Amino acid sequence: MLPVVLFLAFLLLPVLEIYVIIQVGELIGGWPTVALLLAESLLGAWIIRHEGRRAWRALKETFGGGGMPDRELADAGLVLVGGALLLTPGFVTDFFGFLFVLPFTRPLVRRLLSWYIGRRVSAARRRGGLRFGDLSGMYGPGANEPEPGPGPQVVRGEVIEDDRQGERR
Repeated sequence: MLPVVLFLAFLLLPVLEIYVIIQVGELIGGWPTVALLLAESLLGAWIIRHEGRRAWRALKETFGGGGMPDRELADAGLVLVGGALLLTPGFVTDFFGFLFVLPFTRPLVRRLLSWYIGRRVSAARRRGGLRFGDLSGMYGPGANEPEPGPGPQVVRGEVIEDDRQGERR
C-alpha cells in the first residue's frame, strides 16, 4: 500500500503545486507570486536554521542526561522533513513544511503522527505480524521462538575443512 501512496504523491503533488501556483498567479500576478515563493523560502530557511539548532540542542541535552530522547528525536525528524518541504518550491509543500517546523504546530503534528503509528503497530500485532519489520524481539521471544535458557546457548553443527586443492575431507 505504501508504494502506491508514494507513487501517487510523487505523481500528483507536482501537478497540484503547479495548479495552485497558476491560481495564485492569476489572482495576484506573476511577479508577486514569484516574490511570495521566494519570501516563503527565505522565511522557511531562517526558521529551519533556528528550530534545527533548538532540536539539536534538546537532543544533546537529553542524551547527556541519560534520558530516552523520544520527543526530541521526533522533533528533529519533523524539522528535517519540514525543512525539505519548505525548500521545495510550491505553496502546498510550504504549508505542510511550516506545520512540521513551527514550534507551536510541531507538537500537534508529533502527537498525530505518534497516534497514527501506534494504531498501525497495534493493528499489525493483532494480525499476528508486522509488515514493515519485526519488532517482536523488543518484547521478548515471539510465538515460534523458544524461551532462552540460563547460560550461553549452544548451536550444534559440523565443521567442514577445505584443503588447498578444494577437496573436502
